[in-house]
Amino acid sequence: MDGKRIEGNEVYALAMCVSILLFAPIVVSNPIPADKSQVEAWFNGIIKPVKERGTTLDPELVQAETEPRIIKVMQGGGGEFDTITKAIESVPSGNAKRVIISIGPGSYKEKIRIERNKPFITLLGDPKNMPNLTFDGTAKQYGTVDSATLITESNYFVGANLNIVNSAPRPDGKMVGAQAVALRVSGDRSAFYNCKIIGFQDTLCDDRGNHFFKDCHIRGTVDFIFGSGTSLYLNTEIFVVGDPEGDPEMAIITAHARESSSEDTGYSFVHGRITGTAKDVFLGRAWKSSPRVVYSYTEMDEIVHPGGWSSNRQPERAE
Repeated sequence: MDGKRIEGNEVYALAMCVSILLFAPIVVSNPIPADKSQVEAWFNGIIKPVKERGTTLDPELVQAETEPRIIKVMQGGGGEFDTITKAIESVPSGNAKRVIISIGPGSYKEKIRIERNKPFITLLGDPKNMPNLTFDGTAKQYGTVDSATLITESNYFVGANLNIVNSAPRPDGKMVGAQAVALRVSGDRSAFYNCKIIGFQDTLCDDRGNHFFKDCHIRGTVDFIFGSGTSLYLNTEIFVVGDPEGDPEMAIITAHARESSSEDTGYSFVHGRITGTAKDVFLGRAWKSSPRVVYSYTEMDEIVHPGGWSSNRQPERAE
């Protein structure tokens, strides 16, 4: 997607935007503009230094951003650690300060997990040479949601300039447990900026909590954005990979898990694009009884099914 790449100290501002965009009254009074050319100006107008927005943010977030710590990860030396996992392990439980783990170029074959008791962690890559976070976990080995290459369970996580990949083979529809998640986000108030999230079935488990994705690329085949999250996807490209057999049930973008109209959850895609090599792509399916997914100002290639949505072969869920 065309968008400004985040570099250096701009990551601090991104951490701020999670609360500002998802929780501050400014979003209601100053909604995302319909004109895509105005979105960056709108976004930059909302992002303010901590001192200017401190009274509208959680006190613990304001405190965390005052003295950030930077940890460098480099393969082959030159950093404090040579793996991302070791860097995360160095962050103490109950962490109360922003920790920016700056990741050097290369391919990191690791199964990475940030537990709930380690909030305020940022994984930051170089936008000119983005690191690859890759693993080949599957549901058969770990269970679906725990198969993810990167699992974030803590609050106030930020990921920027990362390729997050599950390299397991594409499911053939016959093998049990072939689902393979690239990213699971289970913490609250988390953000991803300029990230590529790549897999096949169940690529992104947008599990629970409030999340923000901007200038990202998400690739998959079926149900590849799923879960119970409450998330905004801004200027994000959705790429649907074609099925070799042409099975239309293998081309579904979302499977939101909302089960009741009283649940205040849902996915909102704004100023994005749907493209790919698939045909008759469904925007989503009624995995649970009350899914909520909205596409606004979204460019859709002709690959999208004319009906838009799948009732999951349950007519009562068609609405």
